[in-house]
Amino acid sequence: MFNLFRKRAPDRPPTTGGRLVYAVGDVHGRLDLLGALLRDIAEDALAARPEQAPLLVMLGDYVDRGPESRGVVDLLLEMKAFARLETRTLKGNHEEALLRFLEDPKFGAVWMDNGGGPTLASYGVQPPAGRSDSDAWVRARDALAAALPEAHRAFYRDLELMVTEGDYAFVHAGVRPGVALEEQAERDLLWIRQEFLEASGPFGKVIVHGHTPTEEAQLTRHRLGVDTGAYATGVLTAVRLHREDQRLMQAFARRPGAA
Repeated sequence: MFNLFRKRAPDRPPTTGGRLVYAVGDVHGRLDLLGALLRDIAEDALAARPEQAPLLVMLGDYVDRGPESRGVVDLLLEMKAFARLETRTLKGNHEEALLRFLEDPKFGAVWMDNGGGPTLASYGVQPPAGRSDSDAWVRARDALAAALPEAHRAFYRDLELMVTEGDYAFVHAGVRPGVALEEQAERDLLWIRQEFLEASGPFGKVIVHGHTPTEEAQLTRHRLGVDTGAYATGVLTAVRLHREDQRLMQAFARRPGAA
């Protein structure tokens, strides 16, 4: 359930400035993996006994694809209330999709094509059977709006776009190369892929991101990618940053029949 690897930058390593920081990749409704990983993070933070409260950064995409989006948000709300660990939650493109559906039910069919069905189901809402039934999409939107607890509505509304700590910047998808961090467009922070992934950097800070799933986490000089496709692979990844140290922490799904 817990895996730990060590990775150091080859020269002039970035630093958190002394704070202990954890950044968790895309959860996508995998409450089982998130619960296990957060338990390991809490135990690790307790053992480290840092002078300052550790920082937990969630990199977005909590909903869609996996079965327990509502439960994931419930757990993250509990973490936000946990005083010994500061929890910051970033907005992902899938949270943007949920919010767009609440504003415009016509977007529902597109959202379903991208994994929104399990999110509706987690809130007790049945997705419409037909893509073109506009009245059914309005009813589904209204049902979701009614099913959302006020705390969940506020959670989605208040998600952040970027968090910085020391030499690191935490975003969901990446940044536009050549654009200052303070001038990045929201769409790029939520959606960018190849232009960012293929750029050599630097980007102003070391960018810690999710959004693009890879078989293994990518710890490079200028970016740390920690989306390991949890909803499909059963592997949820976090990076643990402390001063100049970079390590991976992972939770693994139980195999069927495993004790």
